[in-house]
Amino acid sequence: MIKVLKKIALLCSSAVIAILALNLAHAEIPMLKQAVLDGELPPMAGRLPKTPLKVPLMEEQSLGQYGGTLNSLIGNASDVKLMFVYGYARLVGYTPDLKLAADIVESYEVTDNKIFTFTLRDGHRWSNGDPFTSEDFRYWWEDIANNKKLSPTGPPASLQVDGEYPNVTFPDALTVRYEWSMPNPDFLGLLASASPLLIYRPAANLKPHHDRYIDKSKLSKIQKIKLKSWASKHNRLDNLYKFDNPSLPTLQPWVNTTSAPANRFVGVRNPYFHRVDSKGRQLPYIDRMVLSVSEAKLISAKAASGDVDLQARAIKLQDATFLKANEKRSKYRTLLWPTVRGSHFTLYPNLNANDLVWRKLMRDVRFRRALSLGIDREEVNDVLFFGLAKEGNNTVQEQSSLYVDSLRTKWAVLDIDEANALLDEVGLTNRDKDGLRLLPDGRSLSIIVETAGESSERADVLELIRDSWRELGIALYTKPSQRTVYRNRIFAGETLMSVWFGLENGVPSPSSSPAALAATSQLSYQWPKWGQYHETKGQSGKPVDMPEVAHLNELYLTWKNAASDTERAKVWAEMLNIHAEQQYTIGVVSGILQPVVVANILKNVPKKAIFNWNPGAHFGVYHPDLFWFDSKQVEE
Repeated sequence: MIKVLKKIALLCSSAVIAILALNLAHAEIPMLKQAVLDGELPPMAGRLPKTPLKVPLMEEQSLGQYGGTLNSLIGNASDVKLMFVYGYARLVGYTPDLKLAADIVESYEVTDNKIFTFTLRDGHRWSNGDPFTSEDFRYWWEDIANNKKLSPTGPPASLQVDGEYPNVTFPDALTVRYEWSMPNPDFLGLLASASPLLIYRPAANLKPHHDRYIDKSKLSKIQKIKLKSWASKHNRLDNLYKFDNPSLPTLQPWVNTTSAPANRFVGVRNPYFHRVDSKGRQLPYIDRMVLSVSEAKLISAKAASGDVDLQARAIKLQDATFLKANEKRSKYRTLLWPTVRGSHFTLYPNLNANDLVWRKLMRDVRFRRALSLGIDREEVNDVLFFGLAKEGNNTVQEQSSLYVDSLRTKWAVLDIDEANALLDEVGLTNRDKDGLRLLPDGRSLSIIVETAGESSERADVLELIRDSWRELGIALYTKPSQRTVYRNRIFAGETLMSVWFGLENGVPSPSSSPAALAATSQLSYQWPKWGQYHETKGQSGKPVDMPEVAHLNELYLTWKNAASDTERAKVWAEMLNIHAEQQYTIGVVSGILQPVVVANILKNVPKKAIFNWNPGAHFGVYHPDLFWFDSKQVEE
C-alpha cells in the first residue's frame, strides 16, 4: 500500500512539474520557447538576475508584445557599433531626463567623489550564459589595463586624477570598488557615455587567449611561435564597443551575429539581458535588430520608401519635407527631435598647426574674432535651416541651467567693418592684386578648411562663409577626405582649420564634466597635440604653451576638486566665458531639428525627445529594448 501511495505521489509530482514547465513555456518569449523546452536555455526566471532592472514606462509608452525585426541603415560597416550604442546597457546610465542611475549594476555608492563602490546583480550573466562577476572587472584592470603588452601606456588617462590612478579592489564576487585620494567627479559620466569607459571584460571568454592563462607545456612548437603574437590577437578579439566580433559575449539587449566586413549585420536578442518591464517580462520586446550598409546619400530615399523601421542616421533637416510627403504611402511618421550640441557646425582653427606663420596667426585672438564676426549666420540659418536654427557660438544650450544668452552672441554677430579693423590691427594690411590680404611671408591669406567629406550640408555652409570672408580679403577653400585621413591630418598638425560638431553635451549641469573645454583630448581639433599630451601622460603630443589654455586646464582641475555644485557652476561659468571671448572654436548655428523616421507599427518611440550623442546615445536613453511592433497593424 505504501509503495502504491509513493508511486501516486511521484506521478502527481511529475504532473505538477510538467504543468509548471508548460506554464513557463507559455509565459516564455516566443523566440526562445523551443530552446527552453529543449533544455538549451533555462526558463526566463533562470536567465534573469535575482533582482533585474525594472524599466519604468515613459508617459507616452505602453507595455508591449514580443517579436519582430527592427531594420535600420548605416553608412559603413564600422557603424555596427550602433547596436552597442542604441542598446545603451551601461554600468550607470542616464535616464530620459539626463539623471544618472544604476543600470547593469544593482546599485552604487559614492563617498566624497573619491570612493565608488558598485554592487553587481546576483545571477547576472553574459549573453553566452557565463556569470558576470567582479572577476570580469579584475581581469580588465589587472590583466588588460595594467598589462604592458596589451596596454603599453597603461590604464586609460581618464582614470587618472592629478597623475594618480585609482586603487581598485574586489571585496567579493558582487562588489567592485574604485578609490582615489582626490575627487573624481568625471568617473560616473564616463561610465554612462555613448562610447563608455569599459572597465570590465568577459574574462572566461578572453582568458584562453591571454599569455598568463595559457598552459605552454601543452603547446606544440608551432603554437609556441604563434603565441608570440598573443597580444595583438587578444586586442583584436577584445572589442566590446566596436561590436564586430560575434564570438565575444555582451551585456547589450541584442547580440551581433555577423562578422565584419559585411553589408548586413544581424543582432538577435540577448537571452540573459538584465532588464524587465513593469510586469516582470524580460526585455527586449523586439527579437532582432538588423543594420544594413547603404550609401549615405541614398538613406533618406530608402527611408521614404519604407525600407526602415527606425532611422535618423544620415537624415538631415533638409530631408524633412520630402519625408513628410511620403508618410502615408510608406506607412511611417516623421518626428522632429531638437539637437542639443553646443553647435551643429563649428570651425576649428588649429592652434597646433605645423606651419609656423599660420600657427602664430591662429593663436592671435584678434584673428579668430575677425573670422567669427565675418560669418553671416542669419544667411546660413535662412538658406539651409529654414530659419529654425539658433545662431551663435559653440556654447551650452537654453535647456541647461548654465546657459547665458550673452555668451551665445559674443563676437558672433555679423560685423564686416569690425572684422576688417581687427585684421588690420593684426598687421594683415598688405593685399595682392585680387584684394586678398597677405601673410607676413607674402603668401595670400587663403584658408583651407578640411572636412570629413561625409556631409554635403557642411560644404553648403562653407560655401556661404566663403562669400562673407571674401569681403574680409580672405579666400576659403575646402578639402574633403575620408574620416580617418581627416583626423590623422589634424592630429599631425597638417591642417589649418577643420569642421566638426561643437560641444557634444550642450545641456550640462554643474556636475557634468567640462573636460571638453580644456586641453584634455586629442579629439579637440583646435588643440589636438595638447590634448594628446594629456591623454598619453606626456609620452606624445606637446605640452600647453598658451597661458589662457593652461588656465582652462587649471579650472578643470578646480572643478574636479570642488566640494559642491555651486563651486562647480562658478568654474563652468568662467570656462564658458573664456571660450566666448577667445573663440577657440567658432560656432555657427545650433538647435537643429533632427528628423526621425519611425514605422507606424513601431511603438514606444517618444514623440518629444532630444537627439544627442552624449549624453543620450541617440535613441539609447529612451530604451529601444522597450520599443515594440504592433502585430495587429502588421496584419492590417
